[in-house]
Amino acid sequence: MSADPTQVLAFETDCHLFDGCGFAEVSPGLHSFMFQPLWGDGDSNLYFNKTMLLALLGSIIIVGFFWAAFRRPQVVPGKLQMVAEAGYDFIRRGVVYETIGKKEGEKYVPLVVSLFFFVWMLNLWSIIPIAQFPVTSIISYPLVLALIVYILWVSLTFKRHGFVGFWKNVTGYDKSLGAVLPLAMLIELFSNLLIRPFTHAVRLFANMFAGHTLLLLFTIASWYMLNGFGIAYAGVSFVMVIVMTAFELFIQALQAYVFVLLTCTYIQGALAEHH
Repeated sequence: MSADPTQVLAFETDCHLFDGCGFAEVSPGLHSFMFQPLWGDGDSNLYFNKTMLLALLGSIIIVGFFWAAFRRPQVVPGKLQMVAEAGYDFIRRGVVYETIGKKEGEKYVPLVVSLFFFVWMLNLWSIIPIAQFPVTSIISYPLVLALIVYILWVSLTFKRHGFVGFWKNVTGYDKSLGAVLPLAMLIELFSNLLIRPFTHAVRLFANMFAGHTLLLLFTIASWYMLNGFGIAYAGVSFVMVIVMTAFELFIQALQAYVFVLLTCTYIQGALAEHH
């Protein structure tokens, strides 16, 4: 085992089944989500590591892709422009218009499209060779994105409904509830102001964290059992790696979709008239 617990290892090359070392010595753990700084000092909290690099590269890739696709738009689009238009239109019509409406939602299309492709790209790093790590499995990244949506939701609600209307909106004020109104308002207040941003971030984080852990588990197990008659078990484990990778492709896109769908739901709730 590596002496440095912060060094991420795909596997230990000298450890196999029947070699006298247990799988617990090489299995994935929290150390698989910790990285040494590429620049700076981790003790001073001023550093640049692999996840930051992947997030930066992801941003550059997304911006570069859309810039290349639309820098010289054609009436009859080429392949790159066609793919970009299809992705943009899918989010615009299938998510924003369907949730917020065309009239109110048009101004939020750039934000929602950016969020979708950014989250998707951060997720995709999990199955890209060399990178092989989903940035969103680090809670700080989904949390910051969820806070951006949360701040937008709060500001829109204040702007649309005013101070009194804001509190009616976030507490679900409805005098027809009668005696249970105070309890219902307390639950709604707690849910909207505290639970909402937390669940928005954790839903994305937990799925990507679990998916990456499973991929690591089967990948490392394939290598660990590649010894003697354990090769048969290694083959089964490797098949699971392929299956889990295909499944992760679906989950990565789905989680990006769910994230922006919830974003649009929150925006729609902020813009809706309170009754």
